[in-house]
Amino acid sequence: MFILSGMNRTVLAGAALVLLIAGCGGSENKSTAAAEEKKGPPPPSQHFKSRPDLKPPVVKIETPATGTAPGYVFLGPKLGAPQAGPMIMDNRGELVWLKPLTKTRGIADFRMQRYRGRPVLTWWRGRVSNVGVGEDGWYVIYDDTYRAVAEVRAGNDLVGDIHEFLITRNGTALFTVYHRLPVDLSSVGGPKEGKIFDGIVQEVDISTGRVLFEWHSWPDVGLKEAYSPPPPAKKGDKAPPFDYFHANSVDVDTDGNFLVSARNTHAVYKLNRSTGKIMWRLGGKKSDFRMGPGTKFAWQHDARRQPAGTITIFDNSAAPPVAKFSRVLVLRVDTQSKTATLVRSYQHPKKLLVPFEGNSQFLPNGNVFVGWGAAPYVSELDSRGRVLFDAYYGQGKPPGQDADTYRAYRFEWHGYPIEDPVVVVRKNTVYVSWNGATEVVRWQVLAGSDRKELRPVKTVAKGGFETAIPVQEASFYAVRALDRNGDVLATSRTVKPSG
Repeated sequence: MFILSGMNRTVLAGAALVLLIAGCGGSENKSTAAAEEKKGPPPPSQHFKSRPDLKPPVVKIETPATGTAPGYVFLGPKLGAPQAGPMIMDNRGELVWLKPLTKTRGIADFRMQRYRGRPVLTWWRGRVSNVGVGEDGWYVIYDDTYRAVAEVRAGNDLVGDIHEFLITRNGTALFTVYHRLPVDLSSVGGPKEGKIFDGIVQEVDISTGRVLFEWHSWPDVGLKEAYSPPPPAKKGDKAPPFDYFHANSVDVDTDGNFLVSARNTHAVYKLNRSTGKIMWRLGGKKSDFRMGPGTKFAWQHDARRQPAGTITIFDNSAAPPVAKFSRVLVLRVDTQSKTATLVRSYQHPKKLLVPFEGNSQFLPNGNVFVGWGAAPYVSELDSRGRVLFDAYYGQGKPPGQDADTYRAYRFEWHGYPIEDPVVVVRKNTVYVSWNGATEVVRWQVLAGSDRKELRPVKTVAKGGFETAIPVQEASFYAVRALDRNGDVLATSRTVKPSG
């Protein structure tokens, strides 16, 4: 249906079962998370004396950054992470910014985009069902002061899903929707009175909320295109919907039409933006292209058109596994000869087989930044596949229990938080941090016996998210944040020593 208005670590045993529970977006399943919390101590986290409320995962740098593109690493840790939320870190694994999500662990697709000509932070926010799709989600847009400037919600009484939130050059938003529909599943061995998840793509005008485009996988894509089996027959509402399509990325092609990745049909679909018709299928059971050696993919994510004309795909090949490891594919798709040719592929040096999630970001300098989804690694590779940076933020647990991030990116970002730096003083040491501030180069400590007459006593280089500064005893302290020119960016409130 089409509506147009206004115009190793290897996959462990049981990964397939984890996928059914977790879905493509990971197991933000509240009951699963609660069960994990009851089983033992909380996951290890970083700790800061000035910000004990922030608990980012412990990051181990496996390959120190050499020759990487400029910018910070963007993650959305959830699942078994100590604290879910959008997170920015540097190449050392040092926290730059974290916004804890205290009520639910629903966070996906955190990245930097541009809105109204300015860089912004965006992500999906909400609750996730026990099959890994958004139950009541929406999309948020934050400016460089970390304040919300806009929200986007699905139109036509639908709910925005976790898998995509793309801001276009025209100030519109593209995203996925999963909608339950009653459908006879007997043709694929399911119940006659069954249900499906209809995979929907919506384009919405951000400023007005008006729906500009809406496409439904059903009935354009038939049930028999799916590689996933239907759920077992059950009576009543207890029977889960058949997630036969599972849209997990939407991209704008060079001609303005859309590319949609559907995990459970092993295919990428090109949709006509004007008519809503499927223009072609790449991969799957009804591919319009002859798939050359090394081009076949399965259970994939993140199909993107690149400036060079190639199409890139994160080929999970699991779960269930159909290959020994996951790859990032670069394909040349010739619409005249109807052939798909492998240009090259990239893989993690540990040959990770990733059962769900994952993405690749092709950077302007030719490097490739990869988020390995359910395998808690992020990497940057050069154009020849050599590892320039690799970080691990997990705990060695099976997929569905370990930390994860739906996607990961690298962006140049400048943050100017409106809140002041935070200072605590303990045992003649000043601890100072400023969540999200990217321009601080040095900290200047002010001290004195009168809170109204403080004077500079020490200036030190910023030493990570939190800087510890030994000081002589005084009654009151404050700290100034200085930029590279020595100008004052902000001053903390004045505090007394606390212990």
